[in-house]
Order: sequence, then structure tokens, then C-alpha cells
Amino acid sequence: MIQDTIAAISTAVGEGGIAVIRVSGPEAIAESAKCFRSKSNIVAADSHTVHYGHVVDPATGETVEEILLTVMRGPRSFTAEDVVELSTHGGVVAVKRVLELLLRSGGIRMAEPGEFTKRAFLNGRIDLTQAEAVIDLIRSKSDRAFSVAMKQSEGMLSKKVKALRHNLIELLAHIEVNIDYPEHDVESMTSAYIRERCGEACAEIDRLLKTASEGKILREGIMTAIVGRPNVGKSSLLNALVQENKAIVTDIPGTTRDVIEEYVTLGGIPLRLLDTAGIRETADVVERIGVERSRSALGEADLILFVLNVNEPLHPDDRLLMEQLRNRPVVVLLNKTDLPVVMDTAEVESMFPSDAIVRLSVLHEQGLEVLEDVIKRMFFGGEIESADLTYVSNVRHITLLGHARQSLVDAMEATEIGIPIDIVQIDVRTAWEQLGELIGDSVSDSLIDQIFSQFCLGK
Repeated sequence: MIQDTIAAISTAVGEGGIAVIRVSGPEAIAESAKCFRSKSNIVAADSHTVHYGHVVDPATGETVEEILLTVMRGPRSFTAEDVVELSTHGGVVAVKRVLELLLRSGGIRMAEPGEFTKRAFLNGRIDLTQAEAVIDLIRSKSDRAFSVAMKQSEGMLSKKVKALRHNLIELLAHIEVNIDYPEHDVESMTSAYIRERCGEACAEIDRLLKTASEGKILREGIMTAIVGRPNVGKSSLLNALVQENKAIVTDIPGTTRDVIEEYVTLGGIPLRLLDTAGIRETADVVERIGVERSRSALGEADLILFVLNVNEPLHPDDRLLMEQLRNRPVVVLLNKTDLPVVMDTAEVESMFPSDAIVRLSVLHEQGLEVLEDVIKRMFFGGEIESADLTYVSNVRHITLLGHARQSLVDAMEATEIGIPIDIVQIDVRTAWEQLGELIGDSVSDSLIDQIFSQFCLGK
């Protein structure tokens, strides 16, 4: 049982309307009351009530801050413990002074990163997949990614995994009966039953894993490199997608000297955009470094937006890039269609599929919706699935589901070749344990520490 009380600032550092300090633990209310002066007695206050008052330094009697204090008694709180939240003025000095005063009392210590969510897990309020979804909620880069993370935090994946484990424990119980009372059963019948139930579990795991690539995209974004020769409109494209002048645009070749990175949501799909230096041979030392970084980004990208200028003929550097990109996930953007078309596009069309070629004018923001549709088709088969789909996006989840599936396959194969069912039972139990590790029913302390260390302070 957790005995100590912790506190941390739960809002982002900087100026704002308010800042919130969260205190959680058995002494959260009593310790907060030591420096809170109000007409209300918060020690006797009902749960989920808000109280107006002042933070006062007990040693000097100095009024430190004017606040609203919220009392939430366990288990009806995020951590399932007594929780106090102090809403101060949103300035660095104000919130820091209140936190220091709380910590000075001696009954409260500074929370570690993710410790509030860790306590929610350890106190049984949420399981491990729900706890990990909190990170995804914080890091969401699109409305769709946020919705998926919200479903996870509500336990959608947990319910499916728990149902799988329930079916496997019933199977294990059946096997145990067969082992203990072999005279009441026929082993061949039990072997057939094992194959049937393991096959059903594998099918359900396959349904979950089918969403893994899309889920990873929604969670992390598509690493998208914008490439092409200098002055074809790469930086203008970045600015148009971001709707902000992030990259300098001039008529001077080689303006972009380094890789510029920005996140943008295009039709619900998060893109991690990399505007690269124009790829060409150059004697400029600094520009050459930028070109090398562009080539490196090109090699790591999940998607490549290859920009060509139709207002001029194909250049040898264009043809070299076309050769390098023909077997990569690429969308060819024929830019500057608002100007006279000089380029013979037949050569481009012969090297790339027609549905991967988009004609657009970045200057007039024409054709961007076509680009959006092409990307959806490439990564989501044309549309993003409905909101009730459980996406699996966490690498740990994907790995454990894969291991559990393999254990079930091993069990089915073992029954096929006549291995005794008491040996087959080991594979079934292994799958059950691996699924338990996914939701946190059987997981090491070191893994728990590692997962929650990824959280920000105050969450």
C-alpha cells in the first residue's frame, strides 16, 4: 500500500490563465490544509468540492497566492487516492511559490514523472494499456489520433484482451480436467477442442494486428520527405500545408540549407513533414551538407513527395531522382500548373503510376485536396476506419500480441503431431501470460518503471 503523498505542477510551464498543482496520497488534504486559509474546512469537506481561499506561509503569515482548491476523495479520483488540486494564477513565479510551500511542510514529496498515472495503475483504477493511452492522448497530433487514444484509455483494447484471456483460461481448465481425470475424456477430442479454441484466439489476434500499421501511423505520423531540385516549390508546399511561413521562400537556388521539420494534419492523417534542401551537385560546402542530410531523410521516409516544376523542361537531376524513387512510396507533384506547361510529362507518367501523380499549384493552393486523397488511399485504402475500431499502435502491444499468437500456433501444431496435452498446455498458458503482460496483470517492476518514466512530470 502506498503511504507517502506526492505533488507536482500538472500544467505546462509558462504564462497562462491558471496553473494547477496536483497533490495525491493519504495526507493530501491534511497537508494542503496547513497552508490554506478559507471559510471552508477542507479537512471535513465533501469530495469533489471547490473552495476559494489563500495560500499562506504558516511560518510568517505572509499571503502567498489567491487560489481555488478542489478536494477529491479516494477512490473517486484519478489516482484512486485522496487528491487535492490547487488552481493558481498562471505564472511561473506564482505556481513555483505555492509548490515550494507545500513541499516545505515535510509531509509531501515531489512526484516523479508519470507517478500520478502509475498510482492509478497500481491502485487498480486503470490497467497498463489504459495508462499507456494517457501518453498517446498527450502526444496526439490529430483529432483521429486523439480519438483512438481516448478509446484506448476507456479500455476498448483491454476488454478484447481480457475476453481472450477468459477464453484461454477456460481452455486451460478443460485441459486440467483431462489431465487429472483421463478416464472421463478422450484425448483426441481434447486435442480437437484445443485446435478449435486456439484457432479462434488467433483469428481475434489477427484482427487486432491488422490495424497495427494504420495505428502506428495515427500515433506517430507518416515521416514525409519533400524532395526535388532547388526552386521547384518544396518550401512553398511546406508553408501551404502548415498554413504558416515556416520556410524561407526565394528565387535563389539553395535557399534551404537544412532539413526543416513540421507536423501537419492532412485529412485526419498526421504527417511529419521534412522540407529538404534541393538535391543537386554543388560546390557550396554548407549547401552540400544540406544535400547530404536531404539524401539521409529520403532514405528514412515513409512517404516521399517528389516535386517537379512543369514550367521548365526535365533536368538531369530530375531524372536521377526519378530513378532513385521509382520503387519507393512516392507521390509525384507536378507543380506550378498555373504557369505555361513546358515539361514533357510523358516521361514522368511512364515511370510512375497515374494515381501517384498529382497536378497542383502550390502558389494558389490548388490540388492539395487531391494530394490528401492520394495519401489516404496509399496508407488507409482510401478512408480511415470507423471510430469504433480498436487500433493497436503501441510497439509493446504489437510484440506481445505476436508472441501470444505464436504460442497458440505452437499449441495447435503440437496437437497435430500427437504431443501429450500436458505439454501442449504449456504453450496455451504462455499465451495467456503474454496477454496478461500486455494489460499489466503479469509484468515486472522494471518494465512498469520504464513505461511510466516516459510520462511528463505532473501526469
